[in-house]
Amino acid sequence: MILGVNATPVAECTYAFGVTDVKSFIATAGILEGVGVSAYLGAAASIVEKAYLTAAASILTVESRHSSYLRAVQDQSPFPQPFDAPLSFDEVYTLAASFIVSCPETNAALPVKAFPTLTLDTSLNHVTVNSTVILDTKAKGLDETDPWYAAWVSVTGPIFVEATLKDSKFTTTVPIGFHGQSYVVITKINETVTDDVVVSGPAIVEVAGTSGPM
Repeated sequence: MILGVNATPVAECTYAFGVTDVKSFIATAGILEGVGVSAYLGAAASIVEKAYLTAAASILTVESRHSSYLRAVQDQSPFPQPFDAPLSFDEVYTLAASFIVSCPETNAALPVKAFPTLTLDTSLNHVTVNSTVILDTKAKGLDETDPWYAAWVSVTGPIFVEATLKDSKFTTTVPIGFHGQSYVVITKINETVTDDVVVSGPAIVEVAGTSGPM
């Protein structure tokens, strides 16, 4: 049993998931479970206490089972990649923030921030490796003549692809090696992904296919 660490639990927030029927429930749940897997994976390196790491890992394994089940019922590969992609605290919060309506004022301010949202253009319903994708951004004041990069999140580090900006839309391509629920952020440089160079994202992109026979 994991004992408390003198922390005060936060009060429950109010959420809105936009679920209207069984199909939208399954689709939303599948995306959230995938994000949950990447959130626990990304947080693992920040956990120092071994007992807490074991507890978090036990939740991660259950989250991955949930994700696989929900992907399977949508006719998606339950395990399209040999490695899952880790997300940072701010990246996770950016994806979660759109579902948060409000939180009690008694809760302490969260030590995270949300980047401007980035979403896959809804006209693209079948994305594969090497596909051209269009990403809508809510970021303001961006110069279309500046160099921009799409940084695709992977366990071994970001894969950078050049991106072009026009009318608040970034156009880029899906690099080789990405399948299933994938994540991409827009950055100012193609060397690293840190809070000071991310301008928008992550966007969630479902890339069809697998990295090998399943």
